[in-house]
Amino acid sequence: MSSKIVLGKNQYGKAENRVVKITRDTDRHEIEDLNVTSQLRGDFSAAHFEGDNGRVVPTDTQKNTVYAFARDGIGSPEEFLLRLAKHFTSEFDWVTGGRWEAEQYAWERIIANGKEHDHSFVRKGQEVRNAVVVREGDSTYVISGLSDLTVLKSTQSGFEGYPKDKYTTLQETSDRILATAVSARWRYNNDAVAEGRIDYNAAYESVKALLLEGFSEQYSKALQETLYQMAQKVLDAHPEIDELRFSTPNKHHFVVDLSPFGLDNPNEVFFAADRPYGLIEANFERDLISDPGNAWDGIAGFC
Repeated sequence: MSSKIVLGKNQYGKAENRVVKITRDTDRHEIEDLNVTSQLRGDFSAAHFEGDNGRVVPTDTQKNTVYAFARDGIGSPEEFLLRLAKHFTSEFDWVTGGRWEAEQYAWERIIANGKEHDHSFVRKGQEVRNAVVVREGDSTYVISGLSDLTVLKSTQSGFEGYPKDKYTTLQETSDRILATAVSARWRYNNDAVAEGRIDYNAAYESVKALLLEGFSEQYSKALQETLYQMAQKVLDAHPEIDELRFSTPNKHHFVVDLSPFGLDNPNEVFFAADRPYGLIEANFERDLISDPGNAWDGIAGFC
């Protein structure tokens, strides 16, 4: 006797809608550059089992909505995604929730003749800003973040006191290069989101600055300890953030042996290896936090 097939978790939408908004209401233009994914959740069983598309909002419609909403301005990526979430869950009563995600690419003005140009830009290469909005029924979750924020400290880092066995070849050191490409995500308190009292752009700039401060300020016994120092600065300064997650690959730098060439190397010349690499992931959260629900579902690369 065969078992009955039922429909489990499902969602659908239009992925990676690249939208660039130029605000040109003055001679000094502004640019906003987002990569937006929209995915809807709800009662779509008829589409799967019967081929009935009566409740399937076309993915093309979702794409068009992203561009139409951009016409009125984007603001912060979080606010833009919240607008999309409210629209789709109120416009179509069978859409009970969804997941909206954005990457934001930063641009800065080209300096021409010693001045910032009004309408010429160059892509800023430090990091990519991320945002995710998840809506389920009456609950809305906002997760912000960044990826590929590559940082390095040339001293004040070591790695000692670790267990050793017959396969251990790594030498202890109290002075090494510590480098990583930080990917971080932080979830805002549910009440703060519902009350609309978060300035997402200001919070993003503050969190990024605090992460950089936390990376640089103290001696690092291990990347794990440094991640805690970074998280502590953010959570102490931002009570509206409940939890902060990291995924940080080590960017290993190995001292090159220059002795075959009759040269010394006092920790000045290194080989930067791209693989294999250590991968350190950690979650830091308050002891009492708002319910995360399914906010983290679908966010890959974080433990």
